[in-house]
Amino acid sequence: MQDSEAHYRTHLGPVYAWMLGDLEAAFARGAAEIAALPIPSYGIAVDLGAGLGLHALPLAQRGLKVVALDNCKVLLDELRSKAVDLPIRVHDADLLQFPSLVKDAVQVIVCMGDTLTHLPSQASVEALLSHAAGSLVRGGVFAATFRDYATRALQGDQRFILVRAGEDRILTCFLEYGETQVIVHDVLTEKERGQWHQKVSSYPKLRLEPEWVAARLAEKGCSVKRDVTPSGMVRIVATKA
Repeated sequence: MQDSEAHYRTHLGPVYAWMLGDLEAAFARGAAEIAALPIPSYGIAVDLGAGLGLHALPLAQRGLKVVALDNCKVLLDELRSKAVDLPIRVHDADLLQFPSLVKDAVQVIVCMGDTLTHLPSQASVEALLSHAAGSLVRGGVFAATFRDYATRALQGDQRFILVRAGEDRILTCFLEYGETQVIVHDVLTEKERGQWHQKVSSYPKLRLEPEWVAARLAEKGCSVKRDVTPSGMVRIVATKA
């Protein structure tokens, strides 16, 4: 089993854009998620786990100066290619390093698309939330979306998920639940020169309870709202009081 950084570098990153399917539709969904947030059209925004820019680009197009962090070079290269003439600074860095990369007060911090569950422990999540609350200006917004692996565990055959299938590539994942983590086994089957080849890589995700995340942000002086996105992810929006 690999950690999330190695899993994305060697296995998922190179096929991530393909995995999303219709990229135009994916960017439209990202823009809609940003438009739904109570955020200004000025100041500094930090995108934690920016990937190929589904949220960094609409934040910059809204008028914010964006600092985008991720540790998957393949995805960051795609983001750089799309960020031409937009005010986006891209960093290949661990998410917990963001306070050292952003010296000014921040209006918006987003951590979208299940990024929180990729962190190695609950302690690291709490540290990230503390850094976020400490970096925001008064009235600043922290927003996160993530999958609730804690209060709902898939059973039996539900744990086998077809992510996407194409003529020459199939991606399936299998979820294995533990006490504090869910192990994600990504099975990538590709046709090369007329022959099918299978590649398997596994990595852990945290089973984060939404109420726990909301409570940690409330403890740090934020008013917190929680709902569920159309894709079924938990969405937490915290405003610094």
